[in-house]
Parts: sequence; structure tokens; C-alpha cells
Amino acid sequence: MTMMRYAAESARQVLALPELTGGSFLGTWQPDPAAIALVALFGGAYAWGVVRLRRRGERWPLARTAAFIVVGLGTIVFATTSALAVYDKVLFWPAAVQNVLLDLIAPVGLALGDPVSLACRALPQPRAAAVRRVMTGRVVRLLTYPLVSSALVVATELGIYFTPYFATALRVGAVHDVMYLHLLLAGCLFVLPMLTGEELLPSWCTYPVRAALVFLDGVFDALPGVVVMTSSTLVAGQWYASRTRDWGPSVELDQMIGGGAMISIAELVGLLFLIAMLAEWARAEKADTVELDRRLDAELERVPAPVPPTTTGPTPEGDAGEERVRPWWETDPGVVGQRFRAARRAQDSASPPS
Repeated sequence: MTMMRYAAESARQVLALPELTGGSFLGTWQPDPAAIALVALFGGAYAWGVVRLRRRGERWPLARTAAFIVVGLGTIVFATTSALAVYDKVLFWPAAVQNVLLDLIAPVGLALGDPVSLACRALPQPRAAAVRRVMTGRVVRLLTYPLVSSALVVATELGIYFTPYFATALRVGAVHDVMYLHLLLAGCLFVLPMLTGEELLPSWCTYPVRAALVFLDGVFDALPGVVVMTSSTLVAGQWYASRTRDWGPSVELDQMIGGGAMISIAELVGLLFLIAMLAEWARAEKADTVELDRRLDAELERVPAPVPPTTTGPTPEGDAGEERVRPWWETDPGVVGQRFRAARRAQDSASPPS
């Protein structure tokens, strides 16, 4: 009886909603305790890690913190407490936008914050080692394998809309919260390794391959929107048809609008994801260049200058005991051998035939 009264009260509140306009969209908010608790947990843990590093005199990039808080956690708050969450039981398109924000945009923001690296640096060594073991374990590596994780994202959205999952989530709040978490985790499985988790990816997944996979993922992410927009089967059709209202689009048009919004957001996120991927690639190339320069500087060695046996006194290059710094290309056997062979071939070609 309590559940029936709760459902009836929720239905009355839904039916009492005013028409969704630009003004009501910006001015309508409702708290979601489960989402707020999750955001507080993630944000508090991340802030603890940043503060711990600063107390040790280590720096953490401000851009990563901003991406995690604003894009990652901010998107979760907006999707679960804004008008999208208020009107998702009356119209399909707010629910579709809400879900794609949790599935695509929020994971990109969380991944750009690189929480795994922050945890490994901030936690004590035993706990950091435990985090690395979990993140590089067989289960995580299987779920984050590029082709598997990309298929999971598409299967999650299609499974939500074309099974009783979504209709049940509209009726039961706990299932709705589970669906939120499901979408968020599915998106993170693909995005997190691509942007920050090189150790989670196979060796063949270099940055050019990753860029190609991100491009293909953008195409795959648009597939659920295409299916939803063109499907003759109404998503939670009975539920939305029973929401009597004298404003807004029809149930069929509402679903087409939702599918179109899913496609548009997926393509936009795919482009931003690709840009972020290329930026990470450029950052990695710059770091490799710096490391190579450091190694070359370390390879510069001081060697004694050769003194011809027929001369006495200082040579044109200095005293016999004087040393000079010689670059690696003058001491590397492979380079020296190539130069010798090239000079020998040039000499042989210049000499007249006997």
C-alpha cells in the first residue's frame, strides 16, 4: 500500500508539471540524494588527493582538477538535478539527453582528471600498489579492451531503451539510480584507458591507433540515437502515452526529438573526445622528446683526444691530456660504421678502373 501511494503521489506531481519552456528549463531543479552523495564522495576523494600532494610539495595540474570537477562532476549534477531529471518522466527527450550526458560527456571529464594516477601518487605505497593491481587485473583489462568497451557502451544504451529496463527505471527510483551508475561506468570503461590508462591498453594500441578507435567510437555512439529516432517501437510507449498533458510534442515526435538529440550530442562529444585524444598524444610526444634530450645529454662523454705518434707538443686540438666532450653521433659504433662505409663507397666510385 505504501508503494502504491508513493506511485500515485509521484504521478500527480508529474502531471502537475507546467509546460517545458526555455525559462522553466533553466529555473527547474530538484535534488537527487543518491547522485549528490556520489558526487560528494568523488569530489572529496579527489580534493583529498590534490591536497595531500601539495603538502608533500608536489604539484597536480590545475587543468586536470578543473576537468574532473567542472566537466565530470558538474555534468553528473546537471543531468540528475536539472529540468532533465524533472521532466524525464513526462517527456522522452529529456531522459535521452540525460542518459547520453552520463554515458558520454561525464566520463570524458572524469578521465581528463586522471583520478587513477592521482590515487597512485597520493595513497600510501601499499594502497597504491593495490590500486594498480586492481586496475591492471584480468577483469579490468578485459572490460577496458578497446573493442569490448566500445561494444559495451552501445549495448548499454540499446539494452536500456529496448528492454523493460528503462520503463522499470521510470517507475522505480532505485532502478533509476542504478541506471545512472550503469551508464556512467559503461562510458568510463572506454574513455578512461584511452585518455590516461596506457597500462590498461594492449601494446598495439599506440596513439595513432587510439585516435582511430576514438573516431570509430564516435560513429558507434551515434548508432543508438539512429535506432531510437527511426524505430517504429516506442521506448516506454505505454508509460509516456499515459502521461496526459496538453502541451509538448506527441509521443512519436518526442521519441524522434530524443533520438536526434542523442545523435547530435554523440557526434559533438566524439569530436571533443578526438581533440582531447590528440592533445594527450601531443603531450606524450613532448614528454618523450624531453626524455630523449635528457638521455642524449647523459650520453655525452669526455674522451681523450688522440695524439699522433710522430708529433710532439700540443696538438691543434689541445694538449695530449686534454679531454673534450664528443657528441653521441661521433662515438656511436653504428653511426661511425655507416659514415665509414659511405666514405669507402664514394672513394671506390671516384677511383678510375684499373
